[in-house]
Amino acid sequence: MPSGSFAVSVPGGQLAGVCAGSGPSLLVLHGGPGMSDYTGWFAGELAGWTALRYTQRGVVPSTTSGPFTVPQHVDDAIAVLDHHRVSSAVVLGHSWGGYLAMHLAAAGPDRVAGLVLVDSLGAVDDGGFAPFAAELAARAGPKVMAEVVALDEVAGATPGSPEASAAELRSLRLMWPAYFADSAAAPPMPDDLRLSRECYAGTFESIGTAQADDWLVRQLAGYQGPVEVLAGGASPFPLTTAQSTAALFADAGLAVAAGAGHFPWHECPGCVAAALDRIAGRGEAPAAEPVP
Repeated sequence: MPSGSFAVSVPGGQLAGVCAGSGPSLLVLHGGPGMSDYTGWFAGELAGWTALRYTQRGVVPSTTSGPFTVPQHVDDAIAVLDHHRVSSAVVLGHSWGGYLAMHLAAAGPDRVAGLVLVDSLGAVDDGGFAPFAAELAARAGPKVMAEVVALDEVAGATPGSPEASAAELRSLRLMWPAYFADSAAAPPMPDDLRLSRECYAGTFESIGTAQADDWLVRQLAGYQGPVEVLAGGASPFPLTTAQSTAALFADAGLAVAAGAGHFPWHECPGCVAAALDRIAGRGEAPAAEPVP
């Protein structure tokens, strides 16, 4: 498939992304939700794959229109595969993107040749979100959290305004070091990150609805593709989140990147590439094929 930037037509507008590399097809899903694509940060770990990376709906340069629901995000991911005439791909998801990848495998298992879930929100109970948020707050400390609360009030008072956008980015910048094992050595937050409060809130409401029953757990139990779960050993997510996720699948491996936080490729370089290598070694990776 041709390399370079692409735009995929979806309800409400377009999804903007990049196709890069050569080899088996790999769909890459960033975290958030309501965040711009940052997966170029670990693009060097995707060597040997044709990687499709895109900004999910909610944030420019993709459409900022809803609905911001898990099913719509799944449909969008399928639209990216269809646009590139990829009938089946390995899907790599980080954080919320891992949760989205699981829903994609549950809804269209024939489209997902394998899963790599990188420090992912889980599928059991609340997905580990409550302990994740509590640990982030503890790492940040009361002074930072007081400023974050004040900034969130500003963002909520004038949603969509430049002031709200600036407050949201300032809030994330303050919390950024807490995502890493060594907050003092955390890299600077990328300057081009953009956020959508509306997308974040709407998608998490949809996640709550999805988690209210066991549909996802039941569907994943029947998924037969290979799965690699990669956890940061010093992530704000408890290790039990990764363990409960891996236990859902018939064929799952679990690896822990020791000394790594929520973005494990930063503090444990090569860990994502190793997970992809393990997936490739456990089955025939798919090439691009015409979509029926």
